[in-house]
Amino acid sequence: MKITARRAGQEDIPALLDLYRGLEEEMTALHSMWPLADGLAEPVETSFRALLGDPDNVVIVGELDGYPFGFVWARVEQILPQAGGVEVGSIRLIYVAPGAREVSLGEEMRDYTMDLLRERGISRFDAHVLPGHRLAKNFFEAGGFSARSIIMHHDDARDR
Repeated sequence: MKITARRAGQEDIPALLDLYRGLEEEMTALHSMWPLADGLAEPVETSFRALLGDPDNVVIVGELDGYPFGFVWARVEQILPQAGGVEVGSIRLIYVAPGAREVSLGEEMRDYTMDLLRERGISRFDAHVLPGHRLAKNFFEAGGFSARSIIMHHDDARDR
């Protein structure tokens, strides 16, 4: 089995949409706020087109034997001014279809994404993981990441 990661192009949008809907289903089951605050703006196709055209964003397709089974979206983010212009490579979304997990496709995509950002001079990285998503937390910890922030949320509407 050949495992590859490559930059996505406009021709990949149909596959990216299918993969995104799989991610959305999984993340919404973990937290109902995900599609409202952490996913891509609807229409998702328009969001992917914009990301693919923006040099501060990286969209990667992960393939097994030439067929797309995963994707990554990362972006370059500024941190506070007192950091002296340091930028962070922020992995905002990563997804591998269930049938393609545990064959290192996620690692290939993560590492390729980080290498592309390093070519730009990035040496600090964040990854966004939902609380309770133990597999994602373990995946990033295995890649050298550690938690530096947790976002807490309260919804008054749920209390009614």
